[in-house]
Amino acid sequence: MRFVIDAMGGDYAPEMPVRGAVNAVKEFGYEIVLVGKEEEINSILKGYSFPKEKITIVNATEVIGMDEPAALSVRKKKDNSITRGLQLLKKEEADAFISAGNTGAVVCAATLNLRLLPGVDRPGIAVIIPTLAKPCMVIDVGANIDPKPLHILQYGIMGDAYSRHVLGKTSPTIALLNIGEESTKGNDFVKEAHLMMAESKLNFIGNIEPKEVYEGHADVVVCDGFVGNVFLKVSEGFAYAGAELLKRELKASNIITKIGAFLALPAFKAIKKKVDAREYGGAPLLGVDGRVLISHGSSDEKAIKNAVRTAAEYINQQVNVHIVEALKIY
Repeated sequence: MRFVIDAMGGDYAPEMPVRGAVNAVKEFGYEIVLVGKEEEINSILKGYSFPKEKITIVNATEVIGMDEPAALSVRKKKDNSITRGLQLLKKEEADAFISAGNTGAVVCAATLNLRLLPGVDRPGIAVIIPTLAKPCMVIDVGANIDPKPLHILQYGIMGDAYSRHVLGKTSPTIALLNIGEESTKGNDFVKEAHLMMAESKLNFIGNIEPKEVYEGHADVVVCDGFVGNVFLKVSEGFAYAGAELLKRELKASNIITKIGAFLALPAFKAIKKKVDAREYGGAPLLGVDGRVLISHGSSDEKAIKNAVRTAAEYINQQVNVHIVEALKIY
């Protein structure tokens, strides 16, 4: 398999994408194409030992910044690393594309260059989050902030297909993120989406409140991109704040508590690994006619490496084929 990595995407580019690519080559043996400013990429690669034939560079002279307007930047900067990488995917010179860059730009460029799968009206970003019971997929977390109820139904169908074929769920439960469990809760948009999903062949279990998501009540949670992005960022902020408060309390505690904390260190490390977004590395952009993964802007080398592993699972399980088939059924 051959993967394209946007070397200029992310808060720590090109250092982290390049290091992540090197680690992926060493651990998985896949071929990697790094797209970006060739001179900068080469200067980083010189410091590492790896099979030289496994990594190639495609020069891209322009970079879309994290704070730049997505659609405008994609149109004006023709030789940007995101578009160049996606063009390689379109020409079937690679099997998947990974970027930790400007999310809006990736969604825009992927939609323009790859187009959408038959039966899909809007793509959705799907993230896997840990819960008390099992991993849960949330879709959409930022690709489509003003969807129609039909798009929400399509997210449920795509999430169902991904959960079955990548996460191994036999009959995934699908829930709609809302302010209450009752079908009468929410605005007209949410109520209509609820009705469409209830009438579908999905294993729809109704509305779910944010707190219940982390209790593990559903395998797939669907929502519009604005709500999903807020949900995701609040969750990230709470996780960081909780960990920081725990550190402060332990530092200020007595010697007995500190000894107890030391003995519980393996448990703390296990919890950290379960909630670490770097373990998945990238969120699939479901609905586009190609395999595209969007990594967090703060991704480090571990996240990029694991995004390659996640992309390989996406390819092996032929998720897009199953999504197209599911859209015909549901």
